[in-house]
Amino acid sequence: MILKASQRGGGKQLALHLLKTEENEHVEVHDIRGFVSDNLLGALTEAHAISKATKCKQFLFSVSLNPPPQEKVAISTFEDAIARIEEKNGLTGQPRAIVFHEKEGRRHAHAVWSRIDADTLTAKNLPFFKNKLRDLSRDLYIENGWKMPRGLMNSREADPRNFTLAEWHQAKRAGLDARDIKSLMQECWAASYSAAAFTQALKARGFTLARGDRRGHVAISPEGEVFSVPRAVGKKSKDVAKRLGEPEKLPSVTDARAQLAKDLSQTYQRHRKEAELQKKRELAPFAKQRSEMAAAHRAERVRLDERQEQRWTQESKERAARIPGGMRGLWSRLSGQQAQIQKQNEREAYQALQRDRAQRQAIIDAQLAERRKLQAQIKAVRDRHAALLRELRTDQQQIKQTLSAPPVMKEFQAQAKPPLSPDAKRRAEAPRSSQERLDRLREGGSSQRPASRDQGKNHDRER
Repeated sequence: MILKASQRGGGKQLALHLLKTEENEHVEVHDIRGFVSDNLLGALTEAHAISKATKCKQFLFSVSLNPPPQEKVAISTFEDAIARIEEKNGLTGQPRAIVFHEKEGRRHAHAVWSRIDADTLTAKNLPFFKNKLRDLSRDLYIENGWKMPRGLMNSREADPRNFTLAEWHQAKRAGLDARDIKSLMQECWAASYSAAAFTQALKARGFTLARGDRRGHVAISPEGEVFSVPRAVGKKSKDVAKRLGEPEKLPSVTDARAQLAKDLSQTYQRHRKEAELQKKRELAPFAKQRSEMAAAHRAERVRLDERQEQRWTQESKERAARIPGGMRGLWSRLSGQQAQIQKQNEREAYQALQRDRAQRQAIIDAQLAERRKLQAQIKAVRDRHAALLRELRTDQQQIKQTLSAPPVMKEFQAQAKPPLSPDAKRRAEAPRSSQERLDRLREGGSSQRPASRDQGKNHDRER
């Protein structure tokens, strides 16, 4: 499983984030150890209070454990991984909390430790924790037989489209996918060897190159979001500056946004808003289905917990009744019979615990499989609308370039068209106007051109 960790402060903010149910369909506080409080908010607030006796600002160590999405991972596998994280980083015995999240058919865990040693009032040092977690992550993939990502086997082969949590939130605000944005930037970077070529490549996709306040070269999306070019293309700032020149020559973010607002036509703005509304309308039934499914899954788990608790209580009473009382109890203690009964009770209690865990895990796995089917449909809608927005941006730039080109250039472009590649032919068969794409999207079909037009063109050629 992929292990991501950070040292941080803000105990209350972290607790509220881990307990959020707006984005996570299921939140389960699995274990709280070493704190006086028995709830997550109180425990992390307690860690903050203890840190006040020290100079440590980042008094928490937070780790997210993300197994492969399609794998069935038992709770014991998470617990084993967390125990090994503790051992490798010298956190054994430190106060700790474990929280499970389920979102979009994927289950992962968060473990949070207090770095403050209550006896010495000093913070535990965590040298090279990223390297230790990377090595442990590789071991977990090998031990569990999971397919290891190439980037984990060799950091040089890491997926360049991977993104941080901050980049994901930024893309989410713009209504985009962080992976798509990185792919777009890297395509422009690979296809251009000068500042002018890179600028034109971005413009063709609706983005504007500008000068950031602190990040050097940035790209502004049509929605006005600012993305760091070096971070998106996976290069150092000095390498980006070597190809694109110093950012001081570029317009500021404020100026670029103002110019972008002027350049975007009212037609494009109308089409983009209409596409967003259409996306919301198409996702609305799935959102309702998702909410109903999450509620049904929660109710099913509650019923299982109640049945298991009742059975555990009954079995505990039966085990306790085996131990004789009075003079028989004294004799059984002296003869060693009571010790044998206690060992049998402990063995049966452990087996009952494993049985209950297996039952709960089976229900969770079945629910996750059901949720993944719904998520596949949601993803198809999102991907289709993301493709539509990319086409709208491309149309906008093509129209702008055509209107600004001189008459001679327009005539030359019309006469000197190169042969169409297979991809270009497929795009040519699609609706040419943004309005036509939206019309086809409303009908729920693909963006292919109606057959009647193609037949008409074939008839003209025969004549």
